[in-house]
Amino acid sequence: MTILVTGGSGFVGSAVIRRLLDAGHQVRAMVRASSDRRNLLDLSVETVEGDLTRTETLAPALKGCKGLFHVAADYRLWTRHPEAMFRANVDGTRAIMLEAASAGVERIVYTSSVATLGNIPGNVPSDEETPVSFRDMIGPYKQSKFLAEEEVRRLVRKQGVPVIIVNPSTPVGPRDIKPTPTGRMIVEAASGRMPAYVDTGLNIVHVDDVADGHLKAFERGVIGQRYILGGEDMSLAVILGEIAARTGRRAPKISIPHGLVFPVAIIAEAWSALRGGGEPFVTLDGIRMARKKMYFTSAKAQRELGYSARPAVAALADAVSWFKDNGYCG
Repeated sequence: MTILVTGGSGFVGSAVIRRLLDAGHQVRAMVRASSDRRNLLDLSVETVEGDLTRTETLAPALKGCKGLFHVAADYRLWTRHPEAMFRANVDGTRAIMLEAASAGVERIVYTSSVATLGNIPGNVPSDEETPVSFRDMIGPYKQSKFLAEEEVRRLVRKQGVPVIIVNPSTPVGPRDIKPTPTGRMIVEAASGRMPAYVDTGLNIVHVDDVADGHLKAFERGVIGQRYILGGEDMSLAVILGEIAARTGRRAPKISIPHGLVFPVAIIAEAWSALRGGGEPFVTLDGIRMARKKMYFTSAKAQRELGYSARPAVAALADAVSWFKDNGYCG
């Protein structure tokens, strides 16, 4: 079976491709012309250029494919042009789902995010059924992923598009070449540039376990259902402590109240806008998100898909080792 993976050169996409190849599938990776393709160099995979915002490129990419993993997304916590993020994440998702249906693709896995799910105050993990609405979405990334998932669910209901949804939590591990926002945090901490932290928490999972969860969803998932692919809930203080233990650095001890970080984020965003630079390390949306601990349970995926994840400390160790070995850490 030939399977198309969008975003195939990316962090999660390339991990999914590796898992599919291990399972004996023929894989085609859809990448943009400007994509960094280092994650594909050692893989026996066909590549095809395509762009979610250029719908004319989607049908050729899907030709002859019986499966689709739609992993590609514009994943940033800050952008000067949110409309471009909505075009890629919402309009692009709708377009490729419709093209896949027209091409006769038999089974689709859509990579959503736990960013679209509800949140329970305190340290209680959320699941796939925790109540949530668009009003709960902070910033264009979460908003666009929420609307994209809603569109996918509508296409399943109204047009019978055969989609299974997966919601990864916070993947970390090797080959985060960009790196992702979480990867940037790990690099900063491993380089000794995070002397303090805010009180928040994340669900940490190894990217290769997320990839295995994608394959299990493809093989065993129920069309129209969604499955959280997570690992372990960890406070940011514990995460930074684990990173420090693997780099020989002192773990930060100072916890800064969220309110005190807002002025720093305002200055960082203004400075980046003034200089025409990229995403600031501290953003207003990031601080707003940090007010909630992003804790989740993967019980449904474990029960229905046979999903499992290694300890979070192992995922962090692999991430730190890869960043160190590849010259990211100062």
